[in-house]
Amino acid sequence: MTIKKKAPGIPTVDKVRLVAEWLLEKKAADLVAFDVSRLCTVTEAMIVATAANVRQAQALADHVLARCGEEQVPFLGMDGFKTGQWILVDLNDVLVHIFQEDARQFYNIEGLWAEGAPIALPDAAKVPAGTPL
Repeated sequence: MTIKKKAPGIPTVDKVRLVAEWLLEKKAADLVAFDVSRLCTVTEAMIVATAANVRQAQALADHVLARCGEEQVPFLGMDGFKTGQWILVDLNDVLVHIFQEDARQFYNIEGLWAEGAPIALPDAAKVPAGTPL
């Protein structure tokens, strides 16, 4: 039995870049993305972003969901919205991790998935947290 992880339509790498653009629209910082398709059975790629505070983290998650609706990108679920320290948005083949800076350092998602291949994102994605845009 084969489990289908990806909805038809948009290639995963293109979806990652599209979602990264959405996150940048709301001033997410320190975006990184990596392909974990050879390491993980539940998703193909991950995006990690930093929010300046709880309100921004929630706004980022809300914006991703709104844009998914507009662009007809499948959305499976979200966790952590209420506390806003680490919000996980499940877009099926792409998982979006939105962290407060201290939570991002503590959980070290990039370190856990370091064997994943980096996915190139726009230069604006590299703006560090706390930098005025």
